[in-house]
Amino acid sequence: MKTLTPSNIKMYSRLGTCGTLGMALGDIAEEIPELAVVTADLCFYSGLDRFKKKYPEKLYNVGIAEQNLIGVAAGLAKEGFDTFATTYASFAVTRALDQVRVNMGYMKLPIKLIGLTSGFSVGILGATHICIEDIAIARSIPNMVVLSPADSTETYRAVVAAANIKKPVYIRLTGGMNQPVVYKEDFDYQIGKANILKEGNDITIIATGTMVYVADKVVEKLEKENISATLIDMHTIKPLDEECIKAHMKCRLLVTMEEHSVIGGLGGAVAELLAARECHPRLLKIGIADEYAHAGSYEYLLEKYGLTVEKITENIIKTYKEVV
Repeated sequence: MKTLTPSNIKMYSRLGTCGTLGMALGDIAEEIPELAVVTADLCFYSGLDRFKKKYPEKLYNVGIAEQNLIGVAAGLAKEGFDTFATTYASFAVTRALDQVRVNMGYMKLPIKLIGLTSGFSVGILGATHICIEDIAIARSIPNMVVLSPADSTETYRAVVAAANIKKPVYIRLTGGMNQPVVYKEDFDYQIGKANILKEGNDITIIATGTMVYVADKVVEKLEKENISATLIDMHTIKPLDEECIKAHMKCRLLVTMEEHSVIGGLGGAVAELLAARECHPRLLKIGIADEYAHAGSYEYLLEKYGLTVEKITENIIKTYKEVV
């Protein structure tokens, strides 16, 4: 598989995570002859237009039928194909939950299910397309690997890594086009092993998805307030890198950040780990409130639910002052 260059990374950033998915699958197709890609009428939003033209025999469009999407993907996987299935995240693990639970979880078929435009990225379409529950659902299914890449660079690496393991995988894609870059150079991506982006002493911030870039800016603001923070990119939600978290618990405040419900996501996974320990730092879970959001632009919804650099920084400083 090719090495990513600054030029590639800049292009992928412009395309966003969904466009990068299509580019990665095109590269994978050159090395994995038995690749099969199934989509629920979302070729464009999956970045698959170029893939469709180059590999028409490898692409199956089942139409707007998400349950059938998983059924067809399961059949292909059962016949030995390395199968990716793509649809909106809001439908991938909700409308098709029974098929995901049985075919991917129970039967352990190595389908790679891509949840497109998760979080608020298509918030203008309203509550039916806003997806804030998928991590909670996917990680509760036995045998499922759950990935949540931070930017387009990591999306490329996550898709390639998923293609090379014989396990059912859910990949959650957040953010839109012209996505900010976290990883400006290629790097060694390992499923289940978090990336430590910065080291600090006072606070440990564990972020996933789009919130990794936001967290990086938050760390810069905290430094100006003489608050030293560690930043961890928890790109794998399941299996969670528990050793990394345990190694960074000698702090006064532990913060999780995600573009997901505060219930059951990354924050919930970390809370479950802490609950088994007698002593641990205070946990601040930053995410989306337990409610259905009204339709709105991506920027508007992030602001409304306090997921901007300024609001998160204020929240962390306020909580930090309560524990010191």
